[in-house]
Amino acid sequence: MRKLTPTSYAILGLLALRPWSAYELTKQVRRSLHFCWPRAETRLYQEPKNLLDHGLVRATTAVTGRRSRTEYAITAQGRRALRSWLGENSAPPRLESEALLRLFFADQGTKEGLLATLEELEAQALALRQQAVAQAAEYLGEAGPFPERLHILAVLGRFTLDHTALVAEWARWARAEVEGWPDVRRGEASPEVVRTFEAEVLGSGA
Repeated sequence: MRKLTPTSYAILGLLALRPWSAYELTKQVRRSLHFCWPRAETRLYQEPKNLLDHGLVRATTAVTGRRSRTEYAITAQGRRALRSWLGENSAPPRLESEALLRLFFADQGTKEGLLATLEELEAQALALRQQAVAQAAEYLGEAGPFPERLHILAVLGRFTLDHTALVAEWARWARAEVEGWPDVRRGEASPEVVRTFEAEVLGSGA
């Protein structure tokens, strides 16, 4: 059996809402958990079987015509495990962004390449924000799939809206900064950022 991970408990949490097939779980992850816990689809398809090995879910298979469909449902042991995990300490948040990784090594590339990366990052943030707004509209129109969980989804949704707005605004600002550089190997640190750093250092007493 593979060790249980936060992704394991994410799938278990979805199964606590209702039974799903592996395909349905993957689709639901793309709809909801994508905002806070994006994972590769291959990993998501494997996880229900891992939960089954641990005795946290049960599987039933139905045959329709020539096709079979396996549906997973949480067990009592699974609910206890989920409740226990929810009471544990969380790992610190980690930011994963290929665009920021490329920015870190930008002096090995070109100014045009960096500007394109930042432009793409802004577009991605705005697309994610648009997705969140569309799902919020579903709930406002009473068409959301889990209306009884709206009080929780609203708190998470506020984070998504704030975060995507921040990323889009920062990407626009960063592009303006980079535009002022002669090239990616030469440039001056923004006086605005330097002042912010100085204020933070003085404020922290470091």
